[in-house]
Amino acid sequence: MAAGMFWQVGWSLVLGFAISAAIQALVSKEQMRRSLGRSGLREVALATLFGAASSSCSYAAAAVSKTLFKKGAGLVPSLAFLFSSTNLVIELGVILYLLMGWQFTLAEWVGGLVLIAMMSLLVKLTYPTRLVEMARTHVEAVSGGHDHGDMTVEGDNLWQKLRNPQTKVLVAQNFVMDWSMLWKDLVAGFLIAGVLSAFVPVAVWHRIFLTGAPPVLQVPANAVIGPLIAVVSFVCSIGNVPLAAILWASGISFGGVLAFLYADLIVLPLLDVYRRYYGLRMAAYIGVIFFVTMVLSGILMELVFAGLHQIPVPKPNIRVDMTTFSLNYTFWLNVIFAALAVYFIYVDRRNPMQHDMHHHPEHAHEGLSGQSPAHEH
Repeated sequence: MAAGMFWQVGWSLVLGFAISAAIQALVSKEQMRRSLGRSGLREVALATLFGAASSSCSYAAAAVSKTLFKKGAGLVPSLAFLFSSTNLVIELGVILYLLMGWQFTLAEWVGGLVLIAMMSLLVKLTYPTRLVEMARTHVEAVSGGHDHGDMTVEGDNLWQKLRNPQTKVLVAQNFVMDWSMLWKDLVAGFLIAGVLSAFVPVAVWHRIFLTGAPPVLQVPANAVIGPLIAVVSFVCSIGNVPLAAILWASGISFGGVLAFLYADLIVLPLLDVYRRYYGLRMAAYIGVIFFVTMVLSGILMELVFAGLHQIPVPKPNIRVDMTTFSLNYTFWLNVIFAALAVYFIYVDRRNPMQHDMHHHPEHAHEGLSGQSPAHEH
């Protein structure tokens, strides 16, 4: 099951990482970063765009968000970046489309924007001024004042940057760096989904998700249950999509699936990361704000898509589909994009200037949006 899931989405992972790596290499964000000091609509919109163009790894996103906050960005833009970089990235949408249908892709992206809007409103209504000041002091102390560069390809315009010989090198390094950060989470995600699919009877899922209960009870209950499953599953980022597909086939509601997908930012290891970055009280505040917005957004998306009659039918035979091999378009796409991945790895190995950064991704992504930063000594 785990291998079959990976086979179905492998090419899309390479495509997503490649697009993200290219954006990181070609688009400089230094000036943008300086413009996120306030928490207005413009700053939140910019942070959302930056996140959508960044790496999809939750841990990388947390490190980048911490850097933004440390450098003076407002709390709301910093958290908006965090939501966007894990919910609005290209590879997530592609994988959702392949495994679960276009409705989930659209709902994930629209719901991600709703999530950010709700989070912004809740933070502004409950803004803990003293807690934010304490968090800034804490993050300065734990980071020790270290900053990393924002390396992008030189050039006056996009065409000049594309012609620069360093472009392919930086793209390859970003690609390998992102993959080195995410592969463990992906493997965990596929394995957990495979184990749950193979060993948990569908009847158990039906009881957990209140299958057959009135929608007025099932919809909000599933929107709460989804994030709780995510919290204890330890799966982050797009690694939880295969498990979401299994849950969807096992009876969880549409909104419950979305809330589960949103909740990759409150898995237990990440909550501990927030504690180390910002202190226990701010970590608790972030966790509560995130959970509330995830549940509300999941419920709202369910109501909207149900009202439009666009909730797809679950695929009860998804387990069979995952374990069936054939020489179809998936096979050829996997061959083509596997060759592209090998090429990026080859280029990265031929240019080892920053290769050691791949083994220390928590530092490598302290620059903005997973930029390939200059190594410090």
